[in-house]
Amino acid sequence: MVKKIPQNVEGRFYVDTHCINCSLCPEIAPGIFATNHDLGYEYVKKQPLDGTELKLVAEAISECPASAIKDNGKDI
Repeated sequence: MVKKIPQNVEGRFYVDTHCINCSLCPEIAPGIFATNHDLGYEYVKKQPLDGTELKLVAEAISECPASAIKDNGKDI
C-alpha cells in the first residue's frame, strides 16, 4: 500500500512511498524538498509560500519519474 512518507511537513504537497530516491525534486526545488539519505527517500521539508515556489513544485511533480509527489489540493 502506498503511504505518505512521515517526514513530510504538514500541508498541501507531500512525497509518498513510490519515491525511488532519484534526488531530482531537491535538485529542482532545494528549498522545498530534502533527501533522507539513511532511509533512501525524498520528502517535503517546507511547503511553498509563493508563486515562484509553487512553479518549482509543479515542475518537480511533472518531472518525478515515480509520480511520488502528490498535491492534496488543500492548505494553499
